[in-house]
Amino acid sequence: MSAPVCRNLRSRASHRSPPRVPDVAFRPAGDYLGRSNLLPSNQANPHMAVAVSFSTIAELFDHLTAKYGRETRPMFLSKISGSYTGIGYAEVRSRVESFAAGMASLGLKKGERVAIIAENRLEWVLSDQAIAALGAVSVPVYPTMSTRQTEFIFIDAGIRFAIVSNQFQLNKVMRLRENVGSLELIVVMNGKGAATESGIMDFSAVMQRGDDLLRKDPECVSRSRHRVKPSDLLTIIYTSGTTGNPKGVMLTHANLVSNIVASARVIDFGPSDVLLSFLPLSHTFERMAGYYTAVACGATVAFAESVESVRENMLEVRPTIITTVPRLFERLHGRVIKTVEAGPFVQRRIFRWAIRIGREYAMARRRGSVTPSLGAKRALADKLVFAKLRERTGGRMRFFVSGGAALAREFGEFFEAVGLTILEGYGLTESSPVIAVNRLGHHRFGSVGQPIPDVEVKIDVDGEILARGPNIMKGYWKQPEATAQAVDREGWLHTGDIGVLDAKGFLYITDRKKNLFVSSGGKNIAPQPIENLFLSSRFIEQFMLVGDRRTYLTALIVPDFEALREYAEARKIRFDSNTELAQHPQIRMLIEQDIGQIQKDLSSYERVRRFTLLDKPFTVEEGELTPTQKVRRKIVEERYAHLIEEMYRE
Repeated sequence: MSAPVCRNLRSRASHRSPPRVPDVAFRPAGDYLGRSNLLPSNQANPHMAVAVSFSTIAELFDHLTAKYGRETRPMFLSKISGSYTGIGYAEVRSRVESFAAGMASLGLKKGERVAIIAENRLEWVLSDQAIAALGAVSVPVYPTMSTRQTEFIFIDAGIRFAIVSNQFQLNKVMRLRENVGSLELIVVMNGKGAATESGIMDFSAVMQRGDDLLRKDPECVSRSRHRVKPSDLLTIIYTSGTTGNPKGVMLTHANLVSNIVASARVIDFGPSDVLLSFLPLSHTFERMAGYYTAVACGATVAFAESVESVRENMLEVRPTIITTVPRLFERLHGRVIKTVEAGPFVQRRIFRWAIRIGREYAMARRRGSVTPSLGAKRALADKLVFAKLRERTGGRMRFFVSGGAALAREFGEFFEAVGLTILEGYGLTESSPVIAVNRLGHHRFGSVGQPIPDVEVKIDVDGEILARGPNIMKGYWKQPEATAQAVDREGWLHTGDIGVLDAKGFLYITDRKKNLFVSSGGKNIAPQPIENLFLSSRFIEQFMLVGDRRTYLTALIVPDFEALREYAEARKIRFDSNTELAQHPQIRMLIEQDIGQIQKDLSSYERVRRFTLLDKPFTVEEGELTPTQKVRRKIVEERYAHLIEEMYRE
């Protein structure tokens, strides 16, 4: 759209204090939401449920492909030769059976651990379902992990088989092979020509072995699938963490099944939906919500080519639902703002008016008091502005489900005004992962919603969020002491997050318990809400607060270099690199003025006194971000220790 953002809209968002919890009656510390109070009566929609009954993931796949096996609609969509191609339920079942039989012929037994290192693609699902059918244990590994990190997981989990996506991942595993005594075979998805030495096999070759076995024993996979119990271990997911070595979270079939069924009761997935999957399937959020729950409700899942191609893939797939992290909304919002500000004055005025009407309409709709006049204005705003914005997501989006990190309230309100609903949720790998989520027509921005069915939430005396239910992990792999610290004798998972419950049972996360700063003056400071506040600046791409046990707060800032280059070129500021741009006095003054405006409503001890502009972003590859885009504070602080100390030097 060639329309336009209004500076007034941005200034309203930029000058707010950090997100605060609504001023309502809170449940006292130690009180909790019991199971009988978890699902409001108006949310018990009988149509929001899984399509088949099941007690294990293996049984889910079996029943689902049997139910829809004769249908022509696709179970999955993949980009092949430049266009999206569907694969039906019957074909997916056939391929899973072949691969499972092939792995069985190679000696894979119940309880053995199999690593999957691959980007989101059909073969990830085939591998996952084949492993589950044999009662083995999948160990997903992020493709972005280093050789050292991958080696730690392989040794810790005792990996016998590894399934990798391509030559790059194969090379990584080959480098660690000598140090992993348990590793016997590497299967390569894109394996054409890869199997040139012993211990390496093409994915297709494994399927061929499976076909040979199935001709001799057609029921071999079916018998194995029926022996899988709900209490059996399904997967070990290594938490990426922000410090130290990761811990292996043990999740059973029953853990995931309970979370799938409960999530399906409160999130409206259905057979007519198409989900675009781009978050790593190695992460429990995408695996449970964007894959297991989606297919359990009969929806179609389309795999994005990569994180970078999501924008184009949305236009090709035209999804109705996307599970994502807040970073997507920050980028979408930034592009809209940039386009609007580059447009003429009239378009900026129209956009500003449309957003105002959209916000008024959304508030009135929640109250049930939309007047004919406001409805007419909203229809005009939709025609002039909002419909064009929604087309950027494919034009069919019903809602987004956001997790993995806190969503800034202003982004939720902005997209609601446009007509794109974001349902923010909350959970941990240790809880399979969903603990709470907002519902359609029953949500509060700034909150992560209400607990899902059968999950209890309790606020401990120190403000920590505790959760209990059938979704809570079996424990940490080979770490009984860590397990005992995380899950107490009464079954409460200690999340490590600080939060509150309001009188309606909506949960609000204020920060990570371990991330709370304590200034040298004794003030407790929650960095995350403050960081989210500064991310509303059009000139700031990433922002990390520093200040634990310090006399004042400082910040490491990664600027939005595209916005800065446009600013510099318009003012004839000369520069040859991002480094020169970040160090230019006029640019520093611009950022300083922006920070001053944004933080003017903060308390004095919450304000940033000094900052450093970095010339490159924090990345997953460099270990500075987790795969879900959370900053690893310890690593960043160690890497930029010299710059941090400089900011505290008198």
